[in-house]
Amino acid sequence: MLRPALPAALLLFIAVTLHSGAMDTLMRFLDFGAGVLALVSLSVTVLWGLAATDRMVLQTGHRLLAQAVHRGTGVAGLGFLGLHIWVKVAEGHTTGVSVAVPFTDGARPALIGLGTLAAYVFVAVAVTGAVRGAFTGIAASRWWRALHMSAYLAWGLALVHGLKSGRAAAGWALAGYAVCLAAVAVRLALRLRDARTNSGELP
Repeated sequence: MLRPALPAALLLFIAVTLHSGAMDTLMRFLDFGAGVLALVSLSVTVLWGLAATDRMVLQTGHRLLAQAVHRGTGVAGLGFLGLHIWVKVAEGHTTGVSVAVPFTDGARPALIGLGTLAAYVFVAVAVTGAVRGAFTGIAASRWWRALHMSAYLAWGLALVHGLKSGRAAAGWALAGYAVCLAAVAVRLALRLRDARTNSGELP
């Protein structure tokens, strides 16, 4: 009995939301917040991806859980990234051409271009990660790993883009970026050390 009333209720909700100015408030929040949410999600993705490779502390079940979180936060990060791009184009801060073609933005070609490059790499990493099974054989596996490792470079580009291309970051945001950078650097250094130890390069 309630099904016929649901579309009418939804239309009424949208009309009230638009009339109250809530949509404008939401857009103002997303203008700043969508990019931050994307960067935070992708930072967490990088950290959980590094954690999922640990074999000294984590058991197999824990690594599988870490991989699941890694994938989940990656999907969330790409969702927020798409929202961030849409909002910036909708608000007129950049153009569709600048989003698609790096370094073509009229006002800030370098900074917007870094964000575009990072987005392309993140999407490529996500797509190839989803079809990991297609990369069989030693050569294909090495290509997959090299592409997946490029996510670290993309994350660094996104960090610069986020800090410099928009409004000045607040102190708490700068502190958060610094913590993420330090955490990724430490975890990556530990991973490289473990890899060298396992390969016999270290005693």
